[in-house]
Amino acid sequence: MSFTSEVKNEVSKLETLAIENVTELSALLRNISTIEANRIHITTENASVARRIFNLLKQKYKVTSKVTVRRGYNFNKNYIYILELKYKVDSIINDLSLKEDIPKSYLYDDDSLKRAYIRGIFLACGSINDPKKSRYHLEFLIDTKSYAIFLQKLFNSFDLNSKIIRRETKYMLYLKEAEKIGDFLRIIGATNSLFYYEDIRIYRDHKNMTNRLNNCEQANVDKMIETATRQVQDIELLEEEKAFSLLDDKVKEVAIYRKKYPEASLLELSEIISLETGTMITKSGLYHRMNKIKHLANKVRENKKNK
Repeated sequence: MSFTSEVKNEVSKLETLAIENVTELSALLRNISTIEANRIHITTENASVARRIFNLLKQKYKVTSKVTVRRGYNFNKNYIYILELKYKVDSIINDLSLKEDIPKSYLYDDDSLKRAYIRGIFLACGSINDPKKSRYHLEFLIDTKSYAIFLQKLFNSFDLNSKIIRRETKYMLYLKEAEKIGDFLRIIGATNSLFYYEDIRIYRDHKNMTNRLNNCEQANVDKMIETATRQVQDIELLEEEKAFSLLDDKVKEVAIYRKKYPEASLLELSEIISLETGTMITKSGLYHRMNKIKHLANKVRENKKNK
């Protein structure tokens, strides 16, 4: 079962207020129903969603929908659940604002109703990636631009930072930020799915941080080895060109220890010299003396080039 189906199954079992159920039904039927010949046809591939619509309609309008189950025509050949309403059609259409592109404001005029509408939209046409298997992504395929903009404003009233892009003849409303998708699951009441999602997100974030730290550490090691190699090359050049004697005694001492411990970092080398000579030298002091070796080596190279 996909993560989308798991979330929809959980949300479909929520106990909600009667006033919220009207708003949720409005969002559901606006997106997965058609009206023709004084009948309403509702189509979904999720059995839990079909069951919820059936029960909400029965509770609110005291009508029983005719349910038909068919095998789909897609590659997975999922079942398709079709609910047909023949009674109180006009009342349902008016109450749920089904003939308007943008629903009437009484359906979403406070935060609890906004959450109910968002919940209904997800049950109707939402799709969310499993955080364990792929990138973070939540999307809704919407039929008109004006309705997509309405939904974007509704979502962003909860600071979800949703975006819209054109997809063929429709519009896709989507969220890509991991934290915002977690907030979305909290808004629609998918508590168990939220716990699963956050556990995976924390694990992935920790893993990514560990990888970044390891990469950073490796980069620092590579840089240290590269620097130490250049320092040894500078010292060997001075020895070859008979310029080593130009260094003062303290710098010569550093040069001898650098050749003796070519893989040591400056901090490690300063500790080794301090321990073995009994004279304290800091990393900063060691760096200063290494710079003197570098500058003298560069002068020797320049002289060789000009000869």
